[in-house]
Amino acid sequence: MGKEEHFIEAKRFAKKYQLRELEQALLLDVREEREWEIYRLEEALLIPLHTLPYNLDRLDQKKEIYVLCAHGVRSAHAAHFLHQQGYPQVINVEGGMAEVSLHLDEEDVRPK
Repeated sequence: MGKEEHFIEAKRFAKKYQLRELEQALLLDVREEREWEIYRLEEALLIPLHTLPYNLDRLDQKKEIYVLCAHGVRSAHAAHFLHQQGYPQVINVEGGMAEVSLHLDEEDVRPK
């Protein structure tokens, strides 16, 4: 992957998630904590967008990073920011958790 931004459709992301093809990747959720508490992917790392610049040390530049938010807007901003910071493998999940959750089973997205 080059420095350009990458995107994945929510349905394709959900399929990869269900097939456990994302176990080596980092799932980054940039929503707010109150949104996270309602529903989430348990494996995801929560770093709200406004705190992302202060938490770059929590991200591995060698991993693929799939960025999620509620509808895909904040994650697009986060993906762009991460590319600017030198993270080469950042993928924005289009449609965010709202759309991803439509393609997953309820137990995949509810808090455990």
